[in-house]
Amino acid sequence: MRKQVILSRGMIGKQQKIFISFQYDQEFIDVARHLGAFWSSSEGVWHIPYSKQALEDIHRSYGRLTQVVFKDLGRPEQLPEKQHRDQLVKRQREVKAKALSNIDKANLRGYVKFLRGKVLSESTVRTYYVHILDFTIYLKGKPVAELVNRDVEKFVEDVCVERRYSVSTHRQVISAIKQFASFNKECGIENLSLERPRKSRFLPTVLSKQEVIDLLRNTRNTKHKAILALLYSSGLRIGELINLELHDIDADRKQIFIRSGKGRKDRYVIMAESFRQLFHGYLMTYRPLRYFVEGNSPGQPYSPVSVRSFLKRSCKLARINKNVTPHTLRHSYATHLLEQGVDLRYIQELLGHSRPETTMIYTHVSKKDMLKIESPLDTLLKQMTSPQNKNNNPSISRDSF
Repeated sequence: MRKQVILSRGMIGKQQKIFISFQYDQEFIDVARHLGAFWSSSEGVWHIPYSKQALEDIHRSYGRLTQVVFKDLGRPEQLPEKQHRDQLVKRQREVKAKALSNIDKANLRGYVKFLRGKVLSESTVRTYYVHILDFTIYLKGKPVAELVNRDVEKFVEDVCVERRYSVSTHRQVISAIKQFASFNKECGIENLSLERPRKSRFLPTVLSKQEVIDLLRNTRNTKHKAILALLYSSGLRIGELINLELHDIDADRKQIFIRSGKGRKDRYVIMAESFRQLFHGYLMTYRPLRYFVEGNSPGQPYSPVSVRSFLKRSCKLARINKNVTPHTLRHSYATHLLEQGVDLRYIQELLGHSRPETTMIYTHVSKKDMLKIESPLDTLLKQMTSPQNKNNNPSISRDSF
């Protein structure tokens, strides 16, 4: 059993802290740094500002490695309903998957091989596999040759609706089943008759330029700041940042080569001049071996979950109340470029969009042209106050009409 990690509550100055104590262990130290904790020589502990979210993050990160002991400190509260429900579904799925017949297990292995043969991304393969695993569990051993469209409809009604899947997840389920039907030619599921729900069209959340500055200023850990700065300054997707290797960054030419981005497309993006100093300082401090940002093990990529975790903390410190994800920084990058007058075709190229229609969504959130539009009420009041108009009262109070 590895050494314990002891969590306690304490004060440094006037600020309440979570103290993280353990016997010397380099991996534990790396985790503390990833969490944004600081070392206190006077207290002899690592510390981080106290919050329920920070407590959950620390417990989750160290809980994978060793036993976490809470000393004079309450355990993290119950997980939010959705997260608790997702974890419960995952545990139930793992138990039921072990009870599947050898025929079903062989069919699932063949399905995964079939998807990889179509050169789909590993992320897509994993997602489709989970949906078809759930579908297989739901069928309770029913032979593939006897499957019909009604089996799919009942699965959606009994499982997808019960789990409150979003429209996008619902579409993934249908896409996975279409591939499943293509793989199992003998089944009676007719692909063309399976209609996916229309995708919701939500406008993206965008940070103002001041909010971006506040976010970076309130991200104190150098690695975390470098990650957020690169996501915003180059408009990267989280997967592109996680898989970015050092040899693809050309600081002298201020270019970054994105290898096999979404849709297996390569592209170049711009490295901001203001990012270069932060980048070199980060390299001198952390000395990554292969990837731009690495996890606990040298040469291994960082976790997207960790990025979302510290981003949430930074938003709280910056008092940003919007629902911010790593992709929000990409949305903000594109919108701010559009507001600066950059042509939409260049933005499409920088973002790696295949279709201009995808990039066009940023025209709906850009303020550049909207601010030039005058409200008809303002126009009407100007006409009323013009010299040609005898009624020069511009008020819109009740008595003026």
